[in-house]
Amino acid sequence: MRKLTIEIELNEEIREGLKPTFNLIQSYEVLENLKIDRLEGICVDLIEFRLKDDISIHGLKSIGHMEILGVLKSEGNKHTCLVKQDPKAYKGFFTEFDLDLIFTTPCIISYEKHIYSIIGTQENLSTFIEQFKKYGKILNMTFKKAAYQKHDILSVLTEKQREILVAAQKYGYYDYPKKISSELLSEKVNISRATLVQHLRKAEGRILAEIMAGY
Repeated sequence: MRKLTIEIELNEEIREGLKPTFNLIQSYEVLENLKIDRLEGICVDLIEFRLKDDISIHGLKSIGHMEILGVLKSEGNKHTCLVKQDPKAYKGFFTEFDLDLIFTTPCIISYEKHIYSIIGTQENLSTFIEQFKKYGKILNMTFKKAAYQKHDILSVLTEKQREILVAAQKYGYYDYPKKISSELLSEKVNISRATLVQHLRKAEGRILAEIMAGY
């Protein structure tokens, strides 16, 4: 697995859709993804906003599609906030790629350019770069070996793999005897049985490989 950090200058069409958000802020940085659960419609992030000089954080209930749950720290025009995002808009135009990618930090968003960090196989990252070019001009990109946080074993999974695995555990798919079949579980998460099994196998393989690393 490799980590790609890519910087892109967005084209005018994409920037036009961002104007309502950047009327309030100069930029924002996603510091940490605290919880992502598309099944439950929950996406909570720790985000540092850099507001425009004439904007106060007090009284702001949302910025774009991001609902401000609380302000944890303020320093000048920089404010670290607990934010709930619309899970449908969470990855914006990345949702079409479906390349088993993990979006991580640093993630820095401004009106002029975006910086994203993504973990995946070399093949999937190369495909992502080619697809990504239609959104703007790539200014810079770097690759390095991916490093995971050992305290969170689920961090080795893509969002979709994590979502399916959590659902499988929740509904008793891994209980003995099973409380739910793969057919019924696929209906719960609204995907085909074949796709469900594929996601579970990939998730189980990644977790096992991480646990057994070095053996």
